[in-house]
Amino acid sequence: MDTFKARLLTIVSSQLLGLNKDASEREIKKAYRTLSKKYHPDKNPYVPPHHNPLSLLRCTSSKSPLQPPDKSHPTQPFQLTSQRNDKSAHDKFVAVAEAYECLADEEQRRIYDQYGHEGIEQHKRGGGRPGQHHDPFDLFSRFFGGSGHFGHGGGERRGPNMEVRVAVPLRDFYNGRDTEFTVEKQAICSECEGTGSADGQVDTCDVCGGRGMRIQRQQLAPGLFQQVQTTCDACGGKGKKIKHACPVCHGSRVVRDPETHELHVERGMPRGVRITYENEADESPDWVAGDLIVHLVETDPQLGTEEHEKTDGTFFRRRGKDLFWREVLSLREAWMGDWKRNITHLDGHVVQLSRKRGEVVQPNTVESIEGQGMPIWHQQLPEGVDEAYGALHVEYVVVLPDQMEKSMEKDFWSIWDKWRRKKGVDLLKDSGRPTLHDEL
Repeated sequence: MDTFKARLLTIVSSQLLGLNKDASEREIKKAYRTLSKKYHPDKNPYVPPHHNPLSLLRCTSSKSPLQPPDKSHPTQPFQLTSQRNDKSAHDKFVAVAEAYECLADEEQRRIYDQYGHEGIEQHKRGGGRPGQHHDPFDLFSRFFGGSGHFGHGGGERRGPNMEVRVAVPLRDFYNGRDTEFTVEKQAICSECEGTGSADGQVDTCDVCGGRGMRIQRQQLAPGLFQQVQTTCDACGGKGKKIKHACPVCHGSRVVRDPETHELHVERGMPRGVRITYENEADESPDWVAGDLIVHLVETDPQLGTEEHEKTDGTFFRRRGKDLFWREVLSLREAWMGDWKRNITHLDGHVVQLSRKRGEVVQPNTVESIEGQGMPIWHQQLPEGVDEAYGALHVEYVVVLPDQMEKSMEKDFWSIWDKWRRKKGVDLLKDSGRPTLHDEL
C-alpha cells in the first residue's frame, strides 16, 4: 500500500472503523458506506439554540422510531421519538467524505506524500484542477441513489419497505439489552458506484434513445397498421448501454450484501413492537431506499450455557405485564406445608415461595406476587410514574404418588378412617352433590 493511504488511514482510524494500513479498496468503500449513513445530517439533525426545542419532537423520525402495536388502530401505530441534537455529525459526515475522496484520487495521494496535510488544503483552496472538490451529498448519492438526502420529500421515487423478524429471549425484554442483528439486503455496488460499468462509462442506448421502450409498427391488413410498445431488446429496457460490465455486479448495478444494525431492546418493551430504521431497506440507483421495519419477537425458552442464562426465569411465560410460573409440590408439601422454594428471576434476584407447617395448598391454586412481573415499558407508564412492575402468578401443581407401600397404605387408611368416625364426616354429603333417590 502507498505511503499516502497508510498515513491517511492512520489519521482517520477513529472514523474509518476497523481499517488498517492493508485495507483494500472494497473495504474502504464499505467503511464509507457505513459511516456516511451513521453521521448523515438527516439522521442527526441540529437545531440552533434560538430555535424552539419542541421542534425536535416529530411524528416520524430517522432514528429508529418505536411503534407499539395498536389493536384499535392497527394502521396508525403510535410513534414518537426525540431526535438527537447533534452538530458534530455534519462535521464527521464531511470528514468521512473528504477522506474517501482523498483515497480515491491519485493526484491527492501524490500531493499528500510530498507536502502532507497542508498541501492537500492548499490544493483544495485553488491549487488543483477545477471541479475536483465534491459536495459530500453528491458523493453520498453516488453510493445510495436519490439526491443524497434521506426522507420522503422531493418527489423522488421511493423503494419498497423491508420487514424482518428479530427474536430475542424473554431475559432481554426484562433487563433491556444493546445488541446487533444482520440482514441481507440489496445494496448499490460499491465497486462501480451503481453505474454497472467497470470504467464508469455509460452510454445512452442508440436504439431507443434512452427511453427503454420501442414503438414498433405492425401491419394487420393492407392499409391497416398497429403501433405496439415493447421493451427495448438492445438495452433491456434500461435506456443505457455499457461496454465493459463491472466485474462485481456484472452490470446489474446492485449486489446482495449482509448489513449489521444496532438494536436497542428497552426494558418492558412489548412483544411484536415495530422498530423502524429509516431508509435502510433495499437500495437502488433508481430510487430512495425504503424503511427497514423490525418486528421484535420472543424466542422459545431454552437453558443457555452462560451462568446468567441458567435461571428459573428463563422458563417464565409472559402475558402483557405479568409473568407466569408453575411450581410442583409433593403430596406431603401440599398437605402438611413446611417447605421453601427459591426461584431465580430473570435478573438474578431470588423470589422465595414458602408455606408454614399445617398450611395446605390446594391443587391448581394460583398465588399472585405483586411487583415481580415484567417492568412496564416507559411509553406505557402513567404520567408521573418512573417505574412499575406487573405481577408474578405462581400456579401450584400437586403430584400424587403412583403407588404406595402396603404398610404405609394401611397406616394412612387407619388414620383417615379414625378421623372420619371421630368427626362424623360424610364425604358424599360434605361434597354437596345431590343424593340419589328412587323416583318410583
